[in-house]
Amino acid sequence: MLNLNGITVRLGGRTILDRATAALPTGARVGLIGRNGAGKTTLMKAITGLIEPDDGSVEKPRASRIGYIAQDAPAGDATPFETALAADVERASLIDEEEHTADHHRIAEIHERLIAIDAHAAPARAARILVGLGFDEEAQHRPLDSFSGGWKMRVALAALLFSEPDLLLLDEPSNHLDLEATLWLESFLKSYRATMVVISHERDLLNNVVDHILHLEGGKTTLYVGGYDAFERQRAERMAQLASARAAQDAQRAKLQDYIARNSARASTAKQAQSRAKALARMQPIAEMASDPTLSFDFPSPAELKPPLVTLDMASVGYTVGHPVLQRLNLRLDPDDRVALLGRNGNGKTTLARLLAAQLAPMDGAIKASGKMRVGYFTQYQVEELDGADTALEHMTRAMKGATPSAVRGQLGRFGFSGAKAITQVAKLSGGERARLALALITRDAPHMLILDEPTNHLDVDAREALVQALNAYDGAVVLVSHDRHMLEMTADRLVLVDHGTATEFAGSIDDYTDLILGKNQPKAPKVNKKDDRKAAAQVREREAQLRGAVKTAEAKIARLTAERSAIERAMFDPASADAAHAKLTMSELMKLRASVAEKLEAAEAKWVDASEGLEMAG
Repeated sequence: MLNLNGITVRLGGRTILDRATAALPTGARVGLIGRNGAGKTTLMKAITGLIEPDDGSVEKPRASRIGYIAQDAPAGDATPFETALAADVERASLIDEEEHTADHHRIAEIHERLIAIDAHAAPARAARILVGLGFDEEAQHRPLDSFSGGWKMRVALAALLFSEPDLLLLDEPSNHLDLEATLWLESFLKSYRATMVVISHERDLLNNVVDHILHLEGGKTTLYVGGYDAFERQRAERMAQLASARAAQDAQRAKLQDYIARNSARASTAKQAQSRAKALARMQPIAEMASDPTLSFDFPSPAELKPPLVTLDMASVGYTVGHPVLQRLNLRLDPDDRVALLGRNGNGKTTLARLLAAQLAPMDGAIKASGKMRVGYFTQYQVEELDGADTALEHMTRAMKGATPSAVRGQLGRFGFSGAKAITQVAKLSGGERARLALALITRDAPHMLILDEPTNHLDVDAREALVQALNAYDGAVVLVSHDRHMLEMTADRLVLVDHGTATEFAGSIDDYTDLILGKNQPKAPKVNKKDDRKAAAQVREREAQLRGAVKTAEAKIARLTAERSAIERAMFDPASADAAHAKLTMSELMKLRASVAEKLEAAEAKWVDASEGLEMAG
């Protein structure tokens, strides 16, 4: 049992944790969630003992081993493989002692203990963990100093997982991972046997791995049973109960105030009025659930362009002449496309994104793009390169040179930067707020295509959901690189796999890709060994896979367009329930938008019918 007993932590004169209390069962898998800046990392450091609470205490089982990644990445000449093995301190100590002792009795004891902790299987286990996190055989034996900071943090994670602590503490472990490594990590954590507390904004991880949600808000903690979806349902019920209680309290307060006002002046009722006044003074207001009115993403819609926006024809691209990263690229992007680029880090996803953004020119082949097309390209570097001394208003004023102050303020307002927030120094903004500012800057001229390379790294769960909704309401094309599976499922209609030096359409869904990465649903060996039969069967499977992929793609597009049409109709017939993007439009604009969506929906339904009929005939 891990008990948090009234933990209070004050930093810089501000109360971060305010009597936070929770009882976490032994063996529980706990997702620690809360808005950015809520104090999640502070609470985790209090659990490890890195921070001494100003008040309260943390009770942990005696002699329990706690595993937590320090902020400093490992470095030096040691290899990832050596670093992972060294994380098992007992094993390393026993092996070292075995090499330096001449006491045969002690050597026998060491051998018994090494067998008990399965030390001989450790190298294979370390290698499996490193492979899962993206290190091939060659990379496992390179010195740490040859890796970037992000890859060094992967080594730190591998070492922590290998050490198998009794209490595993993970602070946003997927931040430095690609989708493939994130999928492996999720699978690994599902089978982890000890108690776990993980800070994560990955909805799928929180649904598939954890069995409790510890929600941190206003310095206090509330424990919910189940994954993230269960938490959302329970919290919605709690919000409804609080709203009902507030309404009842407000009615009672109004009744008391009315009685006091009518009866205070009368001698016969003054005493009763005074009694009710005391009751009113003692009445504690029921707090509203915290909300963030600045949580906003609203991408300006571009003017229409005829398809295609971009066409790649046997294009090659890279950074050194004669050494292309990607070759034989054949790809077409239309104005309403939603494309997710899949593939491990280092395979060339960012290179392809830069080619589409015209930051790289093709080495060979051709790229054709509409002359009027504007592209908004988001990377983490843009977040890091924001000038901390300047305000959001100063950044946007420079970017929108010649624009009126109201236009500049309007673009900032689309992303939640209004009032005092617009004139706050960037250095004082949270990571999520800086990411929103970077998105506001790249969309200032209403681009026809958004290319977003890991846009969620600094965003919490609520902000990610807001970004998903904004992308689905956006009228341009979207190219997305992300390790957030939920975001890919909710926004992408097409999947492109970047692998083996090229990029090809992936005929399947995100679930199919997950199965592929985790080694599930591998094609069975053919029963007949004849060459012609194998070739024919392969062609049939390939055709069926393409048709299944086309059906799923069309279904996803139909679902998204249907939801968009419903949102437009709500704005037309019930303006009070309209979302932010549609509430600003006039009736004529809404009608035009609905007609456009209806046309796209009809085309998507036609594609679904064709693919379904083809699949039925193939079967």
